Amino acid sequence: MRSTPHILVINGTKVRRPVFVLGAPHSGAELLARAVKRSAGFHLTTGRPGVLRVAYAFARQPSIASDRERGAARVLRDAYAEAWQISERACAACPAECRELAGLPPAPAAPGGAGAGPAGGGQCVDAHQVLRFADASTDLIYSADVLLDAFPDAQLLQVIRDGRDVVADMLGDPRCLAWFKPGLANLDRVFPNPFFGVEELAERDRWTRSATAVKCALRWRGSVRLSARLRRQTPEDQLFTVRYEDLVAKPRRVAGEVSDYLGAPISRSTLSGLVRTGRAGRHEADEHGVGAWRERLSPRQVAQVEKVAGIELGRLGYPLSAAG
Repeated sequence: MRSTPHILVINGTKVRRPVFVLGAPHSGAELLARAVKRSAGFHLTTGRPGVLRVAYAFARQPSIASDRERGAARVLRDAYAEAWQISERACAACPAECRELAGLPPAPAAPGGAGAGPAGGGQCVDAHQVLRFADASTDLIYSADVLLDAFPDAQLLQVIRDGRDVVADMLGDPRCLAWFKPGLANLDRVFPNPFFGVEELAERDRWTRSATAVKCALRWRGSVRLSARLRRQTPEDQLFTVRYEDLVAKPRRVAGEVSDYLGAPISRSTLSGLVRTGRAGRHEADEHGVGAWRERLSPRQVAQVEKVAGIELGRLGYPLSAAG
């Protein structure tokens, strides 16, 4: 049962139907988040420290969220009450990735090198023009149930992408790989472990000696299993799924579908402008494009990923290679 509605007011505006963008690491959710952030009336944030602390606490130890029930929703709601504030002080603490989504340069360092100064180029949005609030922080997929408890009228946007392309990008991202360090993997305390995608004892026993591509594939598999469960449990008017490959190939159509779902205009030209075709014929919305796993993963890595996540790839309509 969802919690009773709670009125949250940010800068004089009531938070109604907040939007949360979800997806596995490197799923392409960032591209959709950019389009929402640059659309009139929206204030989208990402990577605010208070939100990340709470989200990762729930992701890495799901019992915290389930045991506290409505208390977990209150903690998350309080985190957003701070993260969504629009002021010079709040915007000065905005992480570089959030400003980048808005197309703004990083905030300049304060005198004496004490971090970011006053919002560097100004605020990314006029508080008086904000109608809807949104967030696209990394790994929100693990907090989806709590998000809906905290904001019963929330609308979720989730992005699904070929797991092999996801793994190829994860292998090149030090921040993603850092989670696999022995000091951060908490499989001895949390099992099954949705964050690492480990659901079977054999997977946990083999974890320390598993190849990095296998660990990345497990994380993707765990994320899409959560997405499928979310789809079954969430009303259609509160969850919309975008396939990354469609987002890249048909951005104007996807923008129209997302606009219809949100009941607010997402600029078709903005989303199309974010997806530019390079000279080599690849899309530059993502540095490597669709299907780049064929060149970026070794045959052994492809076989490893497809062995771990072949069922999920097939269910989502991604044909397995001969290696699988």
